[in-house]
Amino acid sequence: MKYLLLLILLPQLIVSQSEYPQDYFQSPLDITLVLGGSFAELRSNHFHSGLDIKTQQREGLRIYASAAGYVSRIKVSHFGYGKALYITHPNGYTTVYAHLQKFSPKIEAYIKKCQYEKESFEVEMFPSTEELLVEKGEVVAFSGNTGGSGGPHLHYEIRDNAERPINPMLFGIDIKDTSPPYITKLYAYPKNDSSYVNGKNASTELRLIPKYDGTYDVETITAYGDIGFGVVANDKQDLAPNRNGLDNIQTFYNGTKKFEVDFKRFSFDETQHLNRYIDFERYKTEKIRVQKLFLEPNNPLSLIKDVADNGYVRVEDSTSSLFKVQIKDFKNNLTELNINIEGRKPQTLYTLKDFSTNQTIIREGYTTVLEGLNANVVIYPNSVYEDTAISFDYNGDTLKVHKDVIPFKKSFRVNYDISKYKGADKDKLFIANLYGYYKRPGYINTTRKGDTLTAFTKRLGWFSLASDYDAPTIRPVNFQDKKWLSKFRYLKVKIDDELSGISKYRATVNGKWILMEYDYKTDLLVHDFNDGVVTDTENHLKIIVTDNVGNSSTFEATFFRK
Repeated sequence: MKYLLLLILLPQLIVSQSEYPQDYFQSPLDITLVLGGSFAELRSNHFHSGLDIKTQQREGLRIYASAAGYVSRIKVSHFGYGKALYITHPNGYTTVYAHLQKFSPKIEAYIKKCQYEKESFEVEMFPSTEELLVEKGEVVAFSGNTGGSGGPHLHYEIRDNAERPINPMLFGIDIKDTSPPYITKLYAYPKNDSSYVNGKNASTELRLIPKYDGTYDVETITAYGDIGFGVVANDKQDLAPNRNGLDNIQTFYNGTKKFEVDFKRFSFDETQHLNRYIDFERYKTEKIRVQKLFLEPNNPLSLIKDVADNGYVRVEDSTSSLFKVQIKDFKNNLTELNINIEGRKPQTLYTLKDFSTNQTIIREGYTTVLEGLNANVVIYPNSVYEDTAISFDYNGDTLKVHKDVIPFKKSFRVNYDISKYKGADKDKLFIANLYGYYKRPGYINTTRKGDTLTAFTKRLGWFSLASDYDAPTIRPVNFQDKKWLSKFRYLKVKIDDELSGISKYRATVNGKWILMEYDYKTDLLVHDFNDGVVTDTENHLKIIVTDNVGNSSTFEATFFRK
C-alpha cells in the first residue's frame, strides 16, 4: 500500500486516447454483465455518462474496486447519483460507482461520521490520498437503487484526469452483443427556404424499407437544394431487451464522407447540447429522439467530427445521387441505410413562413424581456442557439410563454410582483409551471426579495403564481407511540407534501440529532439503530418536516428499547 500511495502522489501520464489499458480494470460485479443503459445513450438533457449494469432486480450485490487506488470523493444526495463513490487510480483514471445501497464498513463508518458531524444526510466529502486506500477487487460498496435510479442497478463510469467520462468497454469491460443496431425512423430536413424534399420545404418523414440482409433502403426521394437527414436508431445487446445507444454513425454522399459522430467520450460541460443534436421539438411533441446527421450553428459537441458542408448534401436539378448512413455498435456490428435521391426542382413551391408579426424574436446575442401585467420574463444573451420566434401572452397571474419545444442553453428568469397580496398570503406563494390538460401547478425553485418572487428555468410553457397553505404529513410506518422496538433494526416514517414539496427535515431522539435517510421515490425516512446513537431505554422521537414555502409539521412519539 505504501508503494501504491507513492504512485498516486507522482505526476501521472495517461496513455493516448487511442490506447486504453485492457487488463487494468476488472468488472465491478461478479455476475454476468447485462446492461440497462449504455455509454453516451441519449437521455433527457444529457448523454449517459456510464454503463447501467443490471443487478438481477435486487439490491445488495457486492461492488468491487476495479483497480487499486484511493477514495477521492463520496457524495450522498437525495437525487441524482444517490450514494456515489469515486476511486482515483495510479494511472490517472477515476472509476465511479453510483445508486449504491451502502458503502463497505470502513467507508460507511467514514461517511456516517461526517453525516453526524454535519447533521445532514446529504454530504459530499473529498478524502485525502491517505485516508481510504483500496485494493483491486476489494468490496467497496453494495448495489442499490438510491437517488434518481428507476430500479436496482449499478451506474458505473470511468473518467480520465480531466473528468471526462469514457466508455468503460474501451478498457475491456465486456458486454455480449452480436446483433447490429436497428433504425425505426428516418427524416429529411431542408436547410433553408430554397431547399425541398418531395416538393416540400419542411422536415419530412421518409418510409424505411428493411431488407433481409439487415440493411435499409428508402423509397427514392426527390430533392433540391441543401438537405440534411436524421435517424431514430438504437442498439440491443444479446442478454436484455433494452433499447441502448450507439457507438458510431457516419454518412457518405456519392462515396464522400460528410459527417461522423463518435460516442466514445465527451465532457460534462457539453452534455446539455444533446438538445441541439436531436430534433428537440419532435422529441417534445412525439417523444422520439431523432439524431440529426448535420451540424447546426452553435453546436459545440466534440463527439461530432469529420464534417463536410456541415453534413448537408447539395442536390442539383436533374441529378441522381446516393446518401449512405453507416451505424455501428461497440462490437462493430454494422447497419447500413441507403437513400437514393433524384434531383428535381419542384414546379410548385411550398416555402417556410416568415416569423409571425405577433411573435417576439429572441436574438441570440441580446437580452429579451417579455412584460406581463404583474410579471416579466428575462431571457439572457446566448440562451438560445439561434434567433428564435416565440409567442407570449398573459392573463392576470398566468403567463403563456410559447411551448416547451425550444432548447435553451441557459436558464431564463421569471419574476412576479406580489405587492398586491396580503402579508400572510405572500409567505405561501411560489412560482409554478402549469402542466397537463388541467394545468396543474408544479413547484419551481422560488426565491423572494421584498415583494418580488423569482424563479429560473430552461422550460418554456405556462407559468403562474400558486399558494400552498398545507403543511407536510408525517406518519409512522413500522411503530406506534409508547411501543417497544427492541427487535427492530430500522425506524421508518413516511413524509409527504402534495403541492410545493419537501424542502428539509430534522429528526432527534432525546434531543440528539439522528441520521434518517430520505428516499423521495417512496417518501420514506429511515433510521438504522445500528448507528448506535440511540442508547437509552425510553426515547422521545421528534421529527420536523418543512415544505418549500415554509409550512412545517412536527411529529412526536415515545418508544422503548433494551
